[in-house]
Amino acid sequence: MVLMKVKFDLKKRVKLAQTVWFMYWFAVMAGVLVFSMGLFFKIELRKRSELMDNNESHFLPNLLICMGLVICGINAFGGKVCYDSLDPSKFSKWKPMLQPFLMGCMVFNALLLVTALLCFLMRIPLQFTLAEGLKNGMKFYKDTDTPGRCYMKRTLDLMQMEFRCCGNENFRDWFEIQWVSNRYLDFSAKEVRDRIGSNVDGQYLMDGVPFSCCNPSSPRPCIQFQMTNNSAHYSYDHYTEELNVWKRGCSEALLSYYGGMMNTIGAMVVLVTMLEVAVTVGLQYVNSSLSSLANPDDPESESEGWLLEKTVKETFTDIMAKMKTMGKGTKVEEGGEAAATAS
Repeated sequence: MVLMKVKFDLKKRVKLAQTVWFMYWFAVMAGVLVFSMGLFFKIELRKRSELMDNNESHFLPNLLICMGLVICGINAFGGKVCYDSLDPSKFSKWKPMLQPFLMGCMVFNALLLVTALLCFLMRIPLQFTLAEGLKNGMKFYKDTDTPGRCYMKRTLDLMQMEFRCCGNENFRDWFEIQWVSNRYLDFSAKEVRDRIGSNVDGQYLMDGVPFSCCNPSSPRPCIQFQMTNNSAHYSYDHYTEELNVWKRGCSEALLSYYGGMMNTIGAMVVLVTMLEVAVTVGLQYVNSSLSSLANPDDPESESEGWLLEKTVKETFTDIMAKMKTMGKGTKVEEGGEAAATAS
């Protein structure tokens, strides 16, 4: 039994082909958009690659770039087929490859949907990548003279100012590491020696944060040193007073930024998937309506188009039967090769 059968005359077939042709070239532009978003996402990740724990975070943008290119190629080919369907002599050369092409489009649409789901699900591993990367990056803040790490201070300062954040989880993370380089410490001073001596790891720890943590909107001059010492500042109580540094941690800020970008891209890929399904259905109707002409020699004769030549259950059964036949054929070939080798 034919599924979703529609009758066509010449006028309807021409209108269908023109509509699907337009949709295909619109889908090409959607492919360019997916490619562009993947490239933009990759560039944004590259900007802060020093703060990433590993390179696995680039899997998604690379996948989006590849998908965008494939979308452009598939839809450019489909658009050409629809354009040639208006001329029976030109369409005849495409007809033998249309069925495999449509099957490939269905598989690709499923992969495109998986890509959209990954855009929403990759937020979880990105969270751990950012948290671990920031934790390690903060340890290298002071190493402005070390090759390979000399730009970490600049990277972290620019990030904290741009995203209005401080530390990994919060500003107190800076209290747990030495972020001032030894070259700027006076080791002859008693205070410096006492701080280093009181720490097991021999680090110079203090209750202070870098200048980039300061909130410029605060009416009070930034208190970035001795933040937990009430007596060091006039009219100050760090338990009750609104501190004039950023409260939000940078891992949360970056996750919010990249997560929002991934959600937007994911929603866009879902829309592109819907468009791809629509053009695949449209091409199937173009193919079936031209294959079922009442009089193949008369282009103006009526025809019928359908989504599936059989019901969904029957189609699925046929596909499974073909797969089993292919599997048996492969086993027979392997058995024949083994027998020939033994003889």
